[in-house]
Amino acid sequence: MGRLFVVNLEGKIYSCKHCHTHLALYDDIYSKTFHCRHGKAYLFNKVVNVSIGEMEDRQMITGLHTVADIFCVGCGSIVGWQYETAYEKNQKYKEGKSVLERYKVSGPDGSNYWMSHEAHVGGSDADDA
Repeated sequence: MGRLFVVNLEGKIYSCKHCHTHLALYDDIYSKTFHCRHGKAYLFNKVVNVSIGEMEDRQMITGLHTVADIFCVGCGSIVGWQYETAYEKNQKYKEGKSVLERYKVSGPDGSNYWMSHEAHVGGSDADDA
């Protein structure tokens, strides 16, 4: 395996809650209305320091999507997923964007999000983005 290069971000940063590797900037949030099995999730225009898993089709609340899980390069923890293809016309805006699960990342102020008891156990996706 080659040398690992980690991008250090400046500003309001979301980072891996396990190893504190920088993942995204607050300014790159596209939507805060997403949900996952652990509660809240945010859709980002850009994330860094992640590796991308295998693409797979997943049936989500808003329809069928081709997605890949994304993992922190610092510790290997799954931190969310990336949208490759949205099959519904009104969901195309998600393509190429990534979702970070709030339960798995620390916020810009160092806060962690705790899983809500009302969180879904099924598929994950946005409400109305």
